[in-house]
Amino acid sequence: MSGVQTITVGADEGDQRLDRWLKRRFPHLVQTRIEKMCRKGELRVDGGRVKPATRLEVGQSVRVPPIPEAHEVESRPVDRSQISKKDAEMIRGCVIYRDDHIIAINKPAGLPTQGGSGVAKHVDGLAEALRDGFEDKPRLVHRLDKDTSGVLLLARTRTAAKGLTENLKHRETRKIYWAAVAGVPQPRAGTIKYGLVKAMGHGKGGEGEKMQCIHPAEVDKTPGAKRAVTDFATLSALGQRVSWMALVPVTGRTHQLRAHMAEIGHPVVGDGKYGGSSQENLGDGWGAGLGAEIDRKLHLHARSLKIEHPVTKAILQIVAPLPEHMERTWDFFGWDTRDAPMDPFDPDELDG
Repeated sequence: MSGVQTITVGADEGDQRLDRWLKRRFPHLVQTRIEKMCRKGELRVDGGRVKPATRLEVGQSVRVPPIPEAHEVESRPVDRSQISKKDAEMIRGCVIYRDDHIIAINKPAGLPTQGGSGVAKHVDGLAEALRDGFEDKPRLVHRLDKDTSGVLLLARTRTAAKGLTENLKHRETRKIYWAAVAGVPQPRAGTIKYGLVKAMGHGKGGEGEKMQCIHPAEVDKTPGAKRAVTDFATLSALGQRVSWMALVPVTGRTHQLRAHMAEIGHPVVGDGKYGGSSQENLGDGWGAGLGAEIDRKLHLHARSLKIEHPVTKAILQIVAPLPEHMERTWDFFGWDTRDAPMDPFDPDELDG
């Protein structure tokens, strides 16, 4: 448990909602706790009371009350009767790895990781159905966007949560996403280094949050902008119309992969936020919509996660099968998941 902290809003943190700023610094904080701290006056900006939606400015001082570490957070009690049998079976069916310390699920597209205003069903709440006789409800240690599917880790114990939280920050941890994008990037592999800053005017509640790409040379001059790096590699292409991509988020910014691919003219298929058909792109004008045969859902999937086990220290390689809508698209284009290397960025694997 930390003590009371006074944190100065940094040069790259301006024009953010207070609750979003807090969640980026303390990812395990849930919205309800932030709202409670605001109501009680425990959170203050420049000495004044604030609301979760209060916009922060560079240089302001934020008083933050004692915050527990991720591994110290007690799972909020959930009435199991509130979880329907259907939902319980659904989340149990998502499990792709489990042992006495951690659980990995293949999160469905459209299911939020955590709760918030107007969100009734989410992984954090459904995790109660994954307790399986253990003392604690499994704890989230990282997040995926609502519309992104794939590997998501939960910890069964405080010790495992602490270890996973630390290991996720290590450079040795490897996250690889798969995506279908409009067009074919040239070159077919490389690194995107555009910075990201929150765009203005996208819903008073932040529900329309969208990130804007900034040229690397302008990041330090742009209030609120953060550096972002994405590695990409083309695994297969259908003419010049659509590509199967492997993406690695070297940094972990909001909507990073989606914004970066759209910025270079190859938006993720089904991405209405960043890849509308009206956007100029190199996919012969198709934008993120490829016709009636292709589902309009986002085609972005956290395919694999390589990480050191927090207790046994073994290296885990967890792979999540494609969601149904992406599987249909892969079949439609004749792409075979067995043709892809586990890590297309590893020269040794490619040589083998």
